[in-house]
Amino acid sequence: MPDGASWSPQVRPGDAQDVAAMAHIHASAFDEKAAWSAPSLLHLVETPNVFALMAECDRTPAGFVLMRVAANEAEVLTIAVDPAFHRQGMARALVMAGLTAALAVECDTVFLEVATDNEPAKALYQSMGFDIAGERKAYYARPSGPAVDALILRWTAQESDASAKG
Repeated sequence: MPDGASWSPQVRPGDAQDVAAMAHIHASAFDEKAAWSAPSLLHLVETPNVFALMAECDRTPAGFVLMRVAANEAEVLTIAVDPAFHRQGMARALVMAGLTAALAVECDTVFLEVATDNEPAKALYQSMGFDIAGERKAYYARPSGPAVDALILRWTAQESDASAKG
């Protein structure tokens, strides 16, 4: 991007046609053993009450989020940003769009898990009003070394309105 230029990620609904791009992004964002396959992603995209959102930059897929809705709660199943687009607001745009979509279907609480060693993601979620709701021990396997715990984070609309707007 030229000096002084600015842009904002474009986020749109995702569907079955995006699955190959999602699988590529997931594989680039996670360890190969943790990456989700195109068939797995397709199954989720076609599951009732699951929705996908795609972030793009100049029509290039840059990231996505998959979320599931149950009653008045939503869960982030996965969020991934292509490393070429890290630190450019993609994850924030995807989370904001996901929260907005959840509110549109009357979900007032959103949950997700994040690895305790993922400091950038933890900082992002905290800045958006998520708080710690619990912990899962040894949740994320690592290719070298012991499994890492996960924090269960919760965003609640009533408590987070001010935090999630920026």
